Amino acid sequence: MSKRMFIEELQEGARVDDRFLVKSARLSETRAGKPYLILTVMDKSGELGGPVWDNAEQLHDICKPGNCVRVRGQVQSYRDKLQLKVDEIQPVPVSEVDLSDFLPSTPHDRIEMAAELQALVRSVNDPFIKKLLSHFFKKDQVTWTMFQEAPAAKGIHHAYVGGLLEHALSMAKLADMLSSHYPGVNRSLLIAGALLHDLGKVNELRMENGIIDYTDSGRLKGHLVMGSEMVSNVAAGIRDFPEDLLEQLQHLILSHHGKQEFGSPVVPMTVEAMLLNHIDEMDSKMNVLEQLRRKLNSTELSWSDYQRSLERYLYLNALQKEEALAVEQPAQLIARQKQQSLF
Repeated sequence: MSKRMFIEELQEGARVDDRFLVKSARLSETRAGKPYLILTVMDKSGELGGPVWDNAEQLHDICKPGNCVRVRGQVQSYRDKLQLKVDEIQPVPVSEVDLSDFLPSTPHDRIEMAAELQALVRSVNDPFIKKLLSHFFKKDQVTWTMFQEAPAAKGIHHAYVGGLLEHALSMAKLADMLSSHYPGVNRSLLIAGALLHDLGKVNELRMENGIIDYTDSGRLKGHLVMGSEMVSNVAAGIRDFPEDLLEQLQHLILSHHGKQEFGSPVVPMTVEAMLLNHIDEMDSKMNVLEQLRRKLNSTELSWSDYQRSLERYLYLNALQKEEALAVEQPAQLIARQKQQSLF
């Protein structure tokens, strides 16, 4: 049975009989003490939740996060939001699952993005920074392979396969533009900060069967500390790598959240760190808006639901088809990627 129904296409009243991936399942109780299951399922187009009233404890064993299940039920509206009224749930053998139906991924071509990122690395002037970046983004390097597949977050922005690559490349392109716009900006440092700021996420997060979660070390240390350590370890293997340059690179990584209450152990204290923080915040928020606009059908402006991550309502319209499919690529980088082989 191939998947026919995708969550983004479901409307109120629709009957559902298809396969979905379990994102979360939590047992709760009614006021009368009867157990029920709070279930959220997903596919590559989105997610949908709802209560399961019957056989909750038995179904809880089937509905483990990452498991694929066949769900029969109906789409209903509750408090102006769609939810799933589940009639029946059956397990689906792993051998019958095509994960490409369930894993959300970047809408852009990862091969083209990878080539563009490496062209930016080749454009860096500082020889020590170029060596450092070449180590992490070198063909056949394990970290580079992980970087191209990793999500950039557990939720909110770029939380899908290829999200880290998309986010880092977008930020590096903005860094390239801004480094020539403002006087006295070290282009090599700023581009390195953009490419390396979330490097630790390759080890902080893991994606298994479509579910993004934290690793043990990711919870214990976090990606800022992990990324700073990774850069320090590689720099130690580069002969005569300047100590002050390493400190500035580590500062970019450790301060890029902008405020200590947002998880940065230090606040930005250099020109490049200030710019990097704003670039990161802008790119993250614009991705949230892009994801919302991809789900809209109308080109007319309308109000969104309240967006908790942004603490506001948004006045948006759908992306035009050509806008949704576009991948921004500077002409000079495209020319270089055609002429040069990867590292």
